[in-house]
Amino acid sequence: MNISTIDLIVFIAYCLLILLVGLFVSRRGKGETQDASNYFLAGRGLAWWAIGASIIASNISAEQFVGMSGSGYAIGLAMATYEWIAALGLLIVAKFFIPIFLEKKIFTMPQFLEERFDRRVKTVMAFFWLAVFIFINLTSILYLGALTIENVMGVPMLAGIIGLAAFAGIYSIYGGLKAVALTDVIQVVFLIGGGLITTYIALDMLGNGEGAISGFTNLCHQAEDKFHLILDKSHPGYMDLPGVSVIIGGLWVANLYYWGCNQYIIQRALAAKSVSEAQNGMLFAGFIKLLIPLLVVIPGIAAFALDAPLEKSDEAYPWLLSNLLPVGVKGIAFAALTAAIVSSLASMMNSISTIFTMDIYRSYLRPKAGQSELVRTGRWASFISLLIAVCIAPLLSGLDQAFHYIQEFTGFVSPGALAIFLAGFFYRRATANGALSAALGSFVFSTLLKVLCPALPWMDRMGIVFLLCCGLIILLGNRSRSLEQCSTIHASLFHTSKLFNIFSCIIIAILIGFYWLWW
Repeated sequence: MNISTIDLIVFIAYCLLILLVGLFVSRRGKGETQDASNYFLAGRGLAWWAIGASIIASNISAEQFVGMSGSGYAIGLAMATYEWIAALGLLIVAKFFIPIFLEKKIFTMPQFLEERFDRRVKTVMAFFWLAVFIFINLTSILYLGALTIENVMGVPMLAGIIGLAAFAGIYSIYGGLKAVALTDVIQVVFLIGGGLITTYIALDMLGNGEGAISGFTNLCHQAEDKFHLILDKSHPGYMDLPGVSVIIGGLWVANLYYWGCNQYIIQRALAAKSVSEAQNGMLFAGFIKLLIPLLVVIPGIAAFALDAPLEKSDEAYPWLLSNLLPVGVKGIAFAALTAAIVSSLASMMNSISTIFTMDIYRSYLRPKAGQSELVRTGRWASFISLLIAVCIAPLLSGLDQAFHYIQEFTGFVSPGALAIFLAGFFYRRATANGALSAALGSFVFSTLLKVLCPALPWMDRMGIVFLLCCGLIILLGNRSRSLEQCSTIHASLFHTSKLFNIFSCIIIAILIGFYWLWW
């Protein structure tokens, strides 16, 4: 479907704004970006509001707007569990993970593993992350974004993939993390504002002219079966969201890994001015997370209630953009979706370049490389990873519910990675051999369970694999190791401010209310 001239003008204005801000930040810091700390970690000077906004902009992409709306259409409100439990996960990471990382002054997650264990563990995990980021995350973001562009504007899939890649690459490859983080602040405004407009119009239509609140009430009655956060075994979506074990089992593996051990997200916190700024930024992101299901899950349920004629569920959000939004508003909503896609692409490229440059290139290829050479290598790594993703993204066109594709295959890495980090933090007897066994075991156990137990929900599989990896680490632990040899972590490291504690309690109370209402 073609987009109107007014919508096109609105969309082009958004694109120009992001490009101008990104290039301005890049040019203003031209000298700074020749230093690795400034290019990869924004000079460790990010404030809480930039950290929180960048975390959300990096996290929310086409896989949420398109993928989670598609799953909302197919499964219902249970998909909101990902977002609402994530708010609690952000609080845990802020309190217990961030102080450790910032005390170490690391650039990357593999660097922490080398300091705590050895180079072998760092290298294995660095290659694991590079493979997942390039072949799973980067490619799926491009595919889902191009799918939406194709359905809304009639742009061919390949042209949409290339356009999105070029848009994200223009400013992020040159400007580094500072350009990414500061443009993310603008992207979040478009993302939330445009998303709310789309949801409001869909609910207003369901309200028959009586407003969005009336529409939401009607939606709850028309799609009553879609408003359950905990699914029973008879529900068709049980294999993806297996009942109570979602909130007490495998989802926590994905959750704590994603927010606490994942370079793609944690890099913003590593760039903070201080521990308190990083923690407040994650707290800010936690509050926004409470709002996200209204933007990405409710529209999918609304499309179901409106009897949208879809060939596959991932077409729910593009259908809303194409058929419900009036002239002018469609441009804003489309800009919001593009903002989510572009910010995630830019963040992913920056993380890929950081891991490759600092953990592979500097460690093995050019140990004596200067600052400008490291920055130049990072830029080339971003470009090449983007080029690979552009070539692979069209191959994903056969997927339905792409969000679950991303989650399931990331789940081959996350159980072992989380076990390694938790052991590195809190199990003083953990050894490099144990960590390496967990890293490799995560893939082996996941593959065996997938083949031998196909009826086992993949989320439960992640929980089992996590426990098996923890068992390996304990089994190969060094019982004769003294406490002084293993860790410098102390209880005072986890002190948080009174303000952080109060707002954390507010988030927890809101979450209890949601689950009490829609259990």
